[in-house]
Amino acid sequence: MDAVAQDALQNKKAPSAKPSGGSRKAKTTTNPDKNPEIMDAPDALRASPDSDINEEIAPDNVKKEESPLSDVPEVAVEPPKKKARGGKTKAAEGSAEAKDVADENPKKAPAKAKAKAADEDAFHDPEADGDEEAGEEEVKEALSRPPPVHSSYLPLPWKGRIGYACLNTYLRYSTPPVFCSRTCRIASILEHRHPLQDPSQPEHPTKNRPDRNKPADVALGKKYVEDICLANVRDLAKMVRWNDKYGIKFLRLSSEMFPFASHEEYGYKLAPFASEALAEAGKVIAELGHRVTTHPGQFTQLGSPRQSVIDNAFRDLEYHDELLSLLKLPEQQNKDAVMIIHMGGVFGDKPAALDRFRENYQKLSQSVKNRLVLENDDVSYNLHEILPMCEELNIPCVLDFHHHNILFDETQIREGTKDVMDLYPRILATWERKGITPKMHYSEPTPEAITPRQRRKHNPRVYTLPPCPDNMDLMIEAKDKEQAVFELMRNFKLPGWDTFNDIIPYQRADDNKLAAQEMGKVERKRASAKAKREKKGLSADDADDLEGDESLASITDTLVKEEDVGMGGPQNRVYWPPGMEDYLRPKKREVKKKDPVDPKAPVTVAMKKAQKAAAAAAEADGDGVKEEEPESDVNATPATKKAKAMLKKRDAAKASVLAKSAAATDIVKKEPKAKAPTAKAPSKKKEKEPKAAPTPSTSADEDEEAELELGSEEDSEPVTPARPRVQRNASRKSARSKGRVSYNVDGEEDVDMAEA
Repeated sequence: MDAVAQDALQNKKAPSAKPSGGSRKAKTTTNPDKNPEIMDAPDALRASPDSDINEEIAPDNVKKEESPLSDVPEVAVEPPKKKARGGKTKAAEGSAEAKDVADENPKKAPAKAKAKAADEDAFHDPEADGDEEAGEEEVKEALSRPPPVHSSYLPLPWKGRIGYACLNTYLRYSTPPVFCSRTCRIASILEHRHPLQDPSQPEHPTKNRPDRNKPADVALGKKYVEDICLANVRDLAKMVRWNDKYGIKFLRLSSEMFPFASHEEYGYKLAPFASEALAEAGKVIAELGHRVTTHPGQFTQLGSPRQSVIDNAFRDLEYHDELLSLLKLPEQQNKDAVMIIHMGGVFGDKPAALDRFRENYQKLSQSVKNRLVLENDDVSYNLHEILPMCEELNIPCVLDFHHHNILFDETQIREGTKDVMDLYPRILATWERKGITPKMHYSEPTPEAITPRQRRKHNPRVYTLPPCPDNMDLMIEAKDKEQAVFELMRNFKLPGWDTFNDIIPYQRADDNKLAAQEMGKVERKRASAKAKREKKGLSADDADDLEGDESLASITDTLVKEEDVGMGGPQNRVYWPPGMEDYLRPKKREVKKKDPVDPKAPVTVAMKKAQKAAAAAAEADGDGVKEEEPESDVNATPATKKAKAMLKKRDAAKASVLAKSAAATDIVKKEPKAKAPTAKAPSKKKEKEPKAAPTPSTSADEDEEAELELGSEEDSEPVTPARPRVQRNASRKSARSKGRVSYNVDGEEDVDMAEA
């Protein structure tokens, strides 16, 4: 689709006959469905930043990317003492890798091995091994634990706000997609420091790429990443409006809204290039009274023994603080815009790690301190260890119910939600002292989970409410994002449950995908007509161009307005039942494969019967071609439909020919039993015989054979079956005898002179 149709699609205006001239400024295509270099950030696709980073939930175009925190491992591993697949322990694996490093560089081996061991403990992913098979002892231990004791209290009627994390799945699959977690690879940023092959034209993934032969310019690479950032920020306001329409007033912002902003080498400040865009988004958030928060990832730790990790954590927290501050929210909403982190790793000495956290926390800027909150995790620090630290340093404490039910102090509390309610007064006090609205996290393990490692994985949806205060802000950490919130709203009739309806399978009435396809057809038709005229040496026909413009104009009348794209349509169908995520995507084109007919293949008895049945059905239809099923691809072009029809007709004709050939072969094989022609070929002596010798008359069988040899005049496709040479000569002799006259007297038998 050319620029004229694109403008019409975006602005819903009839395009002019000729595009306006002049050079166009190169612009980054930020749609990951069209530009493979733009990717979905994995953090936004997970239930939470500490969820399973190995879980296969990302689209196909998500590639392994560099960590924003430059010198930390990208995929965390299990602590050294855990058993790994193949019988080796993680410590043994670490030793093996240390040996490999030593062989490569003996001087650096001890330092690298020591750093790796620290990383393995420091950056463990709480759910990285959620899919691994558990050992027999681990399963027995998990099955022997006491049953959880849950509270029967439900916070109804609900007065708080319920939200989801980072990504709206319904908007992500709109056309165009709406989401705030576009990212890229550092290699792409470096490549875009080179000018485009044609700077006057927009960038194209294949036709107009950066030219590496031209000198690099850092400003071009900066502009490339800024275009991605601004596309994310522009979609934030639409996400907030969508949430408000359906009763969701709480959103966790994606940390990937500004890719690599906290990177040591390639990092950047958000002001001034994003100040205005963030302020506009903040205005919408403020007007609608929503709450926004952030959750820096598992690599942001203040208790690490490595200074480089601490420096990375400082930069990451400053980046998140700048992001929230530039929203320019009112005072209370600005206070409620908090940043959640975990305490981090144990590093072999938990008291020493806690001391380092205290020391590094004091070095943070006051703005970061005002936003920082601590959350209990399911690996190292339970609620009884986090809560005293929060009370000591005046840090709000986030209770995560899912983490608490996996890691808790069994000497003080039981598994479940009942006993933890006794700690609510202390937890809420950490928020009230700083005047921040409290919040809690809730998720559920997968039903089949047994061991603690398996239970770390979040269920795609949740099916009950925790016994939290009824005015609490509750963050639902689930892979199905807003659909998990809808599930709770439907189950418990929470505010907003009546604002949405089920989605229609394979039908989206709130985007312009079909209209874009129709525009593409019109443009291709116009281009084809123009090419034909040029080939014939004719001048351009203005009438044809005008007709194409009128077709485009008629299509633009059916376009959905830009502000209405992805909003659910007039019937607000935005919810789909669990396990039916494919309803969000357009139905794939179905192509039915047919078995090719090989005319050289041997014909079996079963094939003959099938061919005869096909021939009979073809004759019954009249034109020899069966009526085809309705076209599965309703959007196919006329040329495609015509080509398909020709292929189907050719296959039917080929089947008919084979069927008739098989039938004729059967007749020929039966003929020798019904007639008695001479079996010997004529000898040379026959040439000296008198020409007036009498010849025998033809029989009925011979007449039928002659007709079969000559072919029926009514048959439009004469077929000459293959027969034995002797049989074919006898047929020719019989045919010649038809034209001869018998001189025998009535009653006398004809005599063959050859036999005489």
